[in-house]
Amino acid sequence: MASDFVPFGLTVCGLSELCNFGGGKVSHVLSILDPDMTEPSEFGDYGEHERLELRFHDIIEPTRGQIAPERSDVERILAFGRDLLAEPVDCRHLLVHCHAGVSRSTAALTMILAQARPDRPAADAVGAVVAIRAQTWPNLRMIEFADEILCRGGDLIDAVRQRHRTLGKQRPELVQFMIDNGRIREVEDLID
Repeated sequence: MASDFVPFGLTVCGLSELCNFGGGKVSHVLSILDPDMTEPSEFGDYGEHERLELRFHDIIEPTRGQIAPERSDVERILAFGRDLLAEPVDCRHLLVHCHAGVSRSTAALTMILAQARPDRPAADAVGAVVAIRAQTWPNLRMIEFADEILCRGGDLIDAVRQRHRTLGKQRPELVQFMIDNGRIREVEDLID
């Protein structure tokens, strides 16, 4: 799906959907995997493409035995987005994936879009990602780093927190899931 933020196609997906995009459908892949996961075999069917692979867990607080996303990871995501924007316009298509295509990948695409159009409100970038991936729940830690790096003054964080509130009200089971998985900061204003 295309967006009015960038002059190339955009896809967000989870691991189980990677098989749908082989055969040269994508030119660039931002792959966010758990640290101990093997590289998905589906990329062998993708043909020539550029890929950035990052490895960290989908957490928002440092947690014993897990690797949290760090500022350097977000800097690499933003650099990948800048490089993609600088390439000649042709048949570019960016696919961003993580395990489920819900949190890390949607945070990454949100920050890439916010960086591409600093003149637009962050809520527009979040809305563009939601239009691509309805179950969007961006990882707050990643977004906090991006907000600081992009000098957004908190509007990127506010837009993502509004998305968390909206989806949390629509799907209350997600609120409990986030609490159970150490992500209470993403849902604290939804707890009675």
